[in-house]
Amino acid sequence: MTTENVVIGKNLVKKYKGFELNVEDLQIPKGFATALIGENGAGKTTLLNLMSGIRKDFTGEMKFFDEQLDCFDDSIRERIGYTAPTNLFLPQWTIKQVEEMTELLFEGFHADRFQELIKELGIPAEAGKKVKELSDGNKMKLMIANVLARDTELLILDEPASPMDPLMRDKLCEMFREYLAEGEGKRSIFFSTHNVADMENVTDYVLLMEKGKIVETGFVEQLKEKYILIKGETEDYDKVKEYIIGGSKSKYGFEGLCLSEDLDKLAGVNVAAETPTLTQICVKIMKEYSSLQSKGEQ
Repeated sequence: MTTENVVIGKNLVKKYKGFELNVEDLQIPKGFATALIGENGAGKTTLLNLMSGIRKDFTGEMKFFDEQLDCFDDSIRERIGYTAPTNLFLPQWTIKQVEEMTELLFEGFHADRFQELIKELGIPAEAGKKVKELSDGNKMKLMIANVLARDTELLILDEPASPMDPLMRDKLCEMFREYLAEGEGKRSIFFSTHNVADMENVTDYVLLMEKGKIVETGFVEQLKEKYILIKGETEDYDKVKEYIIGGSKSKYGFEGLCLSEDLDKLAGVNVAAETPTLTQICVKIMKEYSSLQSKGEQ
């Protein structure tokens, strides 16, 4: 599949004590919802902070939109909506003040749309209600309402589903789909998530990050064609383990991913093969790079 990219990054490096983000090639397809998935500490928030302009102390280059605007170009501010995993608004602000301040900061903000979203998301907004009085879930919903009430082309969302209950995650997926559909291919979403299963039905494209690097990318359906989930008896594990990705075994059997192109190499071994879910693909690949050890593999 040939697609345009809404963001292109080259040789992005940000160093901390004991950790380095090092992304040689970042491509986020235009017109789709892209999920950034990885363990805690993999570098997801660091990458999002570079993209959103929160951090500018990095090397490499990042370009946005068809014009390939530099990430430091002020003209892109109106075109991007950003939410953080923690509250962006002053805790003493009322919801009305959030509306007023956003209207001052962004030309493309629509107060009427904001009020509709407040009601749609069930955010308690009685007169004088302050941000600090909201639950974590409602604070996130307030940030989401704030960016969806603006005229944007790209949403950069850091763990938007994290404080949400399952019903609200489903609603969030529905709103993401509406945002993309209304853009007719000109809008894009880039979000990080730990809730892979809950967000799978809105995820078109995946960037899998481990230890500061992008270790796998692709459209979901392509990844499900690239990998096969295989299961078998414990005594057969040693016969196939060189082809297994993220394998785990116990006295009851083994399970792991296998490249579809390698499936023929397992001929003669009694294994069951099935199409993996996105969650299974991500967990198994993450396991290959993780410092965590499976009990059965120590």
